[in-house]
Amino acid sequence: MLLNNFMNENFPNLELRPPLFYCWDIGIRFELGVEWKREYDYPNNPYVLGCYKRAITLFEALHSPTEEICVVTDVNDFDKGKKLKNQLNNFSRYVEKTLLFSLKHQSMPYIFPEDDEEGTYKTHRFSLNCKTSDFKYIPLLKAICNQDLGLKPRIFHRVYFININKKTIFHVYDDRGCDLLATSPETIRHIYEGYNHWILDYDRYEIDRVFK
Repeated sequence: MLLNNFMNENFPNLELRPPLFYCWDIGIRFELGVEWKREYDYPNNPYVLGCYKRAITLFEALHSPTEEICVVTDVNDFDKGKKLKNQLNNFSRYVEKTLLFSLKHQSMPYIFPEDDEEGTYKTHRFSLNCKTSDFKYIPLLKAICNQDLGLKPRIFHRVYFININKKTIFHVYDDRGCDLLATSPETIRHIYEGYNHWILDYDRYEIDRVFK
């Protein structure tokens, strides 16, 4: 499965970049982190444990162990490739080493051009087709949630989980929340109904319109 072909066929005109929820008609935006307190500056505090629980629960509700998925990681290169290999180590620790031979790479202009007026930066997109059970999604999700909390391990790259069978896109953008997109409301209705109390209230009206 070629990533670009899949996107063009199932999510036409959708650019794989945040905020995904506001760029597609069928989706849900969930709130992950709630009731943060200033004194929560230590590992495994109630706030961060809540983030982990919601991210992992939503992921597992959407992806069964045997389903084919594509894990996409965008690495923004600000130093002309000098630290690119070290940055990739953050990704490789979460998958079986033998699978890395199937890793596909695409170099493209910096994905946020409005922040790069001179056009000097690049974004390296890595995609890996595998089964859900082939990679360590729990520590990966935790590392994504940790990115702005001063906790380790953490990963700053944008990571997208594309379910080839269900035709969905799952993106945890940080500890605050995550987006779930689909080609049909029925595909994710069970998640909308089962985790309705986790939906971000700010966008609840638009989300309810899709499913009701």
